[in-house]
Amino acid sequence: MSKIIALANQKGGVGKTTSSINLAASLAVLEYKTLLVDADPQANSTSGIGFDPRNIKDSIYECIINDIDPSQAIQKTDTPNLDLLPAHIDLVGAEIEMINLNNREYKMKAVLQKIKDQYDFIIIDCSPSLGLITINALTAADSVIIPVQCEYFALEGLGKLLNTIKIVQNRLNPDLEIEGILLTMYDVRLRLSNQVVEEVRTHFHELVFDTIIQRNTRLSEAPSYGVSVIMHDANCKGAINYLNLAREIVKKNGLLKEEENIDSATL
Repeated sequence: MSKIIALANQKGGVGKTTSSINLAASLAVLEYKTLLVDADPQANSTSGIGFDPRNIKDSIYECIINDIDPSQAIQKTDTPNLDLLPAHIDLVGAEIEMINLNNREYKMKAVLQKIKDQYDFIIIDCSPSLGLITINALTAADSVIIPVQCEYFALEGLGKLLNTIKIVQNRLNPDLEIEGILLTMYDVRLRLSNQVVEEVRTHFHELVFDTIIQRNTRLSEAPSYGVSVIMHDANCKGAINYLNLAREIVKKNGLLKEEENIDSATL
């Protein structure tokens, strides 16, 4: 079984790209064949996993607009089992170019269908907007993870995003599910962080992941080295948090492997 998961939130700075990179890397470390799709014109997932967007010849943009085969654009990363379908700045013009295309909301779905069977998981890093590229990602996805930072105004804009998801479910992708709400940037020392956790859990109950992503220096450092946190420092809190999230998702989808009973702290 292959599963496509989009990470979406129109708010910037919620840990969306960090979560996309590190969830994908954690699934790969757990020996699931994983593809990270960078669907953000800022191309932060591309650079954060070790590629210079300026040197990318074929990207998700060429796949959507020029109909090139996605296998031609996919890059192998230094993490075993993890591939990347990169982005570059041209993606910013894709929404305008797509306006007059037939079935414009289904372009990314058509691209990913060609390679879906080659992967256990496909993780899509969406741009911080609710534009046509993000709609494409939600139409292509089986489920969506919503990162929410444990900071003031955490729930601001969440209603708009949930409404967009509902519209996509009603009109474009009736099978789209909410995989879960992911609490990020948690600081155990701050009362505000604990208040946000309580507020989000009160509002959304079982939709909220058990795993919470804590603030972590190693997690912030990793993109500057062009690696995931698990490749940067496998024993830090950030790496353990994302491994736990990966396990939670795998277990929820009934895909747990026996060898995953290894204590994450030993990885």
